[in-house]
Amino acid sequence: MAAPSDYLDVSDLKSVAAGGLIREDVLDEIFDISDIPTVFLDMIGTDGFSNPYSEWTEDKLASPSLTNKVVSGSDRASTDNDANVTNAKRVGNHAQISTKEVFVTERGQNVDAIGRSDEMGYQTSQRLIELRRDVEAICTSQGQASVQDDGVSVAGQSATLGSWITTNKDLGVGGAVPGFQTGTKLVTAQTAGAERALTFALIRTQIENVYTLGGNPTVLMSVPGVTKRLAEFLFTTPNAAAPTANVNGTGAGVAQVSQGYIDTFKTDFGTLMQIVPNRLQQTYTSIGADPDPVVANVYGLDPRFWKLGLLYGWKVEPLAKLGLSHRKMLHVDWMLKAFLERANFLIADIDPTLAVTAT
Repeated sequence: MAAPSDYLDVSDLKSVAAGGLIREDVLDEIFDISDIPTVFLDMIGTDGFSNPYSEWTEDKLASPSLTNKVVSGSDRASTDNDANVTNAKRVGNHAQISTKEVFVTERGQNVDAIGRSDEMGYQTSQRLIELRRDVEAICTSQGQASVQDDGVSVAGQSATLGSWITTNKDLGVGGAVPGFQTGTKLVTAQTAGAERALTFALIRTQIENVYTLGGNPTVLMSVPGVTKRLAEFLFTTPNAAAPTANVNGTGAGVAQVSQGYIDTFKTDFGTLMQIVPNRLQQTYTSIGADPDPVVANVYGLDPRFWKLGLLYGWKVEPLAKLGLSHRKMLHVDWMLKAFLERANFLIADIDPTLAVTAT
């Protein structure tokens, strides 16, 4: 039976002028899934620098000699003492200052807000996470050039992954990675090429190139669309891991978990390479004719040869209080140090929506 029309109901209380008489029921907690790990920064570690342009040196051994023999008792003349000099290289990068600001009014700081007791503290922690995410994304997306800060209108800029790796690379048509320029002491930006699909042959070739030079890349990193399709391809190969079976038929059964992702594969040279999806790595626009030419870099990395250079760490500093407001600035003075770019490889201009194939 319907309630009589003169009964007082919730709808009546809600309809009272100026907001009604029903209290809001809001959980005193904040939910967020955007706190994504900075996988590249987490794997490489940090290093310091004391000048906005920081340098380091590379070297390599001379190629093996197949004619290294002398007559017993013979005298020796200097013929190759400069080999280590010709193989040496001095490179460097410019620093980049990245910032975030927090401005909270006196009233905003002292009202009873949902999910936090200290508005300035909450906003500061959020911006600090965002600052680290910015650096991760800058480092791993399309390679940017290094730029010297002029102290007036040009901000300093650090060269990043895609612009550093030039020895072992495979690019789409029209793409270019000139790398470090000894004349200007600048790293040139990566130029986008035409979009294409990733093949496992491309990966194997670049692994071989690095291995032949003496390197052992252990991480294959790209955007999730690329790593997902690489895992899908690896499931189709004859060498994919088979489920464990209780062939004896006795004892406890073997728990079977459906595997939807392959996260590691063994290379042609017996080393293991971990597949790492990076949700903060950004795509970029290719020069191809595809209606939606969004592409991404695929990196083969040896984390030992990368460091995040920090002048003073991640700083949170209060700014002068203006009237009824509180202000803070979060900042980091950083650069990406590529101690040995030839220990890594780059496969650029990969369409993350296309299936990975063998060749």
